[in-house]
Parts: sequence; structure tokens; C-alpha cells
Amino acid sequence: MSEVKTASSRRPLRIAIFGFGTVGSSVARILTESKPEQLELTHVFNRNVARKKADWVPGSVTWSEDAGAVLASDAEVIVELAGGLDPAGAWVRKALASGKSVVTANKKLIAFHGVELERLAAANGGHLKYGAAVAGGIPVIPGIEHGLAGDRIERMEGILNGTCNFILSRMEEGAEYADVLKDAQARGYAEADPTEDVGGFDARAKLAILMRLALRAEVDPGQIVPKAITEVAAIDFSYARELGCTIRQIARAGRQIARAGKTNGALAASVGPALVGLRSPLSWSRGTENMVVLTGKYGGDVVFSGHGAGGHPTAVAVVSDLVALASGSKRVEIPAEKAEIGAEFEVPHYIRFLVKDRPGIVAEITAALAREQINIRAIAQKAGYPANALPFVVTVEPCKASALQRALAGIRRLDCMIAPPLDLQMLE
Repeated sequence: MSEVKTASSRRPLRIAIFGFGTVGSSVARILTESKPEQLELTHVFNRNVARKKADWVPGSVTWSEDAGAVLASDAEVIVELAGGLDPAGAWVRKALASGKSVVTANKKLIAFHGVELERLAAANGGHLKYGAAVAGGIPVIPGIEHGLAGDRIERMEGILNGTCNFILSRMEEGAEYADVLKDAQARGYAEADPTEDVGGFDARAKLAILMRLALRAEVDPGQIVPKAITEVAAIDFSYARELGCTIRQIARAGRQIARAGKTNGALAASVGPALVGLRSPLSWSRGTENMVVLTGKYGGDVVFSGHGAGGHPTAVAVVSDLVALASGSKRVEIPAEKAEIGAEFEVPHYIRFLVKDRPGIVAEITAALAREQINIRAIAQKAGYPANALPFVVTVEPCKASALQRALAGIRRLDCMIAPPLDLQMLE
């Protein structure tokens, strides 16, 4: 079993990077150019490693495509940046089981297996740090573990996916979804298959991590059903502006507030595009920026904001974890209890319809909503659209999403409906 060396040790921590992609190469760049005296890059592992070799990396570094050999080497910390559950999970488990420490940016692995891996690290004398797993270079996780450990966080909401924020903030300026997605892919912000990002699965994993740390609730990420941003169109931004809002992908979670003003313990969580008031800090986030707002019982709102995507910002968080390890810093143990998502947010909703116009449509929609005890707040219809493809918007008073979905299930069957209605939460 090896021990992590402290800053007072004679030699620096020996670091092995697993995955020399955008983030891995940025970590190596920082270690090479900044030369932190307590850290030494000794190994780089990557499949087909010959195509990855960089001449600016010191000649003393061992390049390898044999994961087992690197795990068996004298490297004391494995920096896992390959991502995904497998084989990354197997590498992390083997490293921790041998007493090595692990630093990772792998949100999916931490969301689904973080508790198990932390126990494995503790049992074998190593440490697991993942400050880069949520919000890239923004120190949200260290902020929760150290700066907010004395508070009781009651709710959180944030923009946790830089790709979606880039797409939606560009659409806010008038661009179309398909064009912005292509641009995001060309810039390296989005994968060839963007489903993890635009489908909300990436943000869901990050939200589950934050719920465990901030709300002390260990939830299965699969309980959170994300909503994709793919159905949001330019017209929705036009209507949103008239409502004093914009649209962002929002991840949020909290404990339900009872009528007496006290929390009753039931958890609610959601991920998806939502209308955000222009006066909200969440509306100010542009491009690949991330933002997290944490609300504590005693300390009130705390906002974290900055660049949440890209190689360099994420690498900064990784290297910061390495420096903390070298300085003898341990993760703060935050107890969390297994929990279920058992509540819903009761908020206003924005519903956009596309119909073949005919008499009686509004009356039929109103009747379907009334059957679920949902009150209409306003109806808006822009001029200039043809009667055979007429978009209009209905906003409703705060209601449970499940009740609204029951109403919309009946509305979808109306013969005038050209497309399924788009339903977005409105944050107030």
C-alpha cells in the first residue's frame, strides 16, 4: 500500500495520466509549463499511444498503451480522463485497490459509483478526488465540501452543460438549432453524437453528484428523467422575450417546501430547458459558461460561475486536486443517505402549440387543463403565421408536471394538433 506524499516530502508525487485527449493533454501542459514542484508527470496511457506523443512533454515521461503496466508502476496518483463507465471504472477500481489515489473528471462514473469508489479508496489508504467532474474549472465541489460544509443546503439550480448553454445562448441571438449544433461540433464543444449533452444526460449525472454533496441525498441518477433541448425553436425565444425571459437548460433539485414554510424531506429534481427571467443570474450565462446557485438555510444564496467546458478550465480543476493531494488535503467526508425522488416542482409552465386553426381550439385546451385543476395565466399569439401551421403559447399557473402531462396527453389527440406541444418549466 502506498501513501500520498505531502509537500514536505523529498520527492514530488508521481502522476500517471489515463487518456491524452483534450483534457489530458491540457493537464500535461500545465504540469510541464508551470512545473509545480510537488508534482511530477511520469506516465501517459492512451490507446494507440504513438499517435498521441507530443514533443513538448519531457523525455522522462513513459508513454504506454498497456494500462496494466502503468497501474503496476511506481506512479502514486492515477489521473483518469478517459471518461465513461468502462473500462475507466475498472482502471479506477484497480488503482484504488492497490492503495493509489485517483483524480478524475468522470462525472458518469462518480454519479453512478462514487460512493462505492470512495469506500474502496478509504479501505486501502488512498484518496479519490473529482473536483473537475462538475462545472469544469469552477470550484463548485471544493466550495461545497469546504466553504459551505457549515450550512444546510436546501435547494440548487444551475447550468451544468456548456454545450447546451452554447447552443441556447446562440439561438437566443437568432440562430437555428441545427446550425449551432454543427458549429458546436466543429469547435469541439459537442460530440459527433451529441445525445449525452442535448438529451440532458450529462447534466443529470452532474446534478446527482451535487445532490449527494449539497443535499446529502444519494440518488440513482436514473430516477431523474431529463428533457432534451432539441424541440426548442427560434419562436420560443421570441415568446420568451415577451415574457421577460430567456431559455436555458436548467438542472435543479431541492426538498419540497410544505405550506407551513418548512421542508418535509421529499426530494424533487429535474433537468431540461426552462424559461428563466432576464433578472436571474442564470440568464446571464453565455457560451460554454456554467453557473450553480446553492441556497443554504443559514447562508442564503451562493453563486458559482465561470467556464465549465474546455480542456484548460477542466485541467485547472484536475491539477488543483493534485496539488491538494500533494499538500496532504483529504476530501471532506460528507454523510449522505440513500433517497428517492418523491416530489415534483410546482411551478408555472410555458406551453407552445402548433395547430391547424379552427374554431374551438382554445376552449378544448382550456377544458383539458381545467379537468386537472390547472389555471391558465395567459394566452399569446403572434401575427403573420399561416392558419394551417399556427403557433401560439399558453402559460399556466404553478402546477405539478404530472398533472400537466395528463392534460397534454388528451390535448395531443385533438385533430388540430400538427406537432406535440412543447412544455417548459418557468423559474420564478
